[in-house]
Amino acid sequence: MRDAAFDTPGVASTMPHGQVAHNPLLDVRRLGFSAGGEKLLHDVDVAIRRGSRTLIMGPNGAGKSLLLRLMHGLLQPQEGAILWQGGRMDATARRAQAMVFQRPVLLRRSVIANLKFALSVRGLRGNERAEKIRTALETAGLSHLARRPARVLSGGEQQRLSLVRALACEPDLLFLDEPTANLDPASTAAIETLILEANARGVTIVLVTHDAGQAKRLGEDLVFLQDGTVVETGPVEKVLANPRSEPVRAWRDGRLYLGPNTQSLNNYPGRKN
Repeated sequence: MRDAAFDTPGVASTMPHGQVAHNPLLDVRRLGFSAGGEKLLHDVDVAIRRGSRTLIMGPNGAGKSLLLRLMHGLLQPQEGAILWQGGRMDATARRAQAMVFQRPVLLRRSVIANLKFALSVRGLRGNERAEKIRTALETAGLSHLARRPARVLSGGEQQRLSLVRALACEPDLLFLDEPTANLDPASTAAIETLILEANARGVTIVLVTHDAGQAKRLGEDLVFLQDGTVVETGPVEKVLANPRSEPVRAWRDGRLYLGPNTQSLNNYPGRKN
């Protein structure tokens, strides 16, 4: 794991101890978002360094998936700004990104047709497109299923297809929203291998996960959200082993954090110590 340290709560600096992240690939500044009269994200600051693997973690309802969608441009921030390489998040910036969801989003077509469509949208045709499709199928271990309807594949096969389809478009930044949720260990390992191989080729990774083991296997930098606020950042192993904040300690220990005045739910009725 690279020597990355974050010292300022709320600011994910992906540089060594005591330094500031200069010229991040993606820079989130004082991001805020509300819905239904409820503030869902508060003054979120995150800087993603090119080539890094950043994990976003936190309890259910913390705002992790919402943050991912905002960073990818699927939603527009109501407060703050999201910068791409120091500039505005425009159509060109979004074309340099891809996203894989928890539930695979696949067309009602064959495996190969799903790949062909995605690459055609990016303007690829002919031999170049055919070669990328062949490589994607081989990488995902789906060559023998190329003509099968994508939606009849197993969950693990569908997610591998979603992932290699995104990677075939050669994004600079790949967002992943719990891509291995509900998958068996073998499928999870296959997805994790694809993610690490992509990162080794230079793809920047931003991943939402609830799995501490997966975080240690895949992560370099950790951004921890609680109630829509960044409460702690730092190297994954350091934060999970010795968290500075009570929300992270509660999450790690399997306790329910109820707020700064209650610390966490330790002695609710019926709890066995």
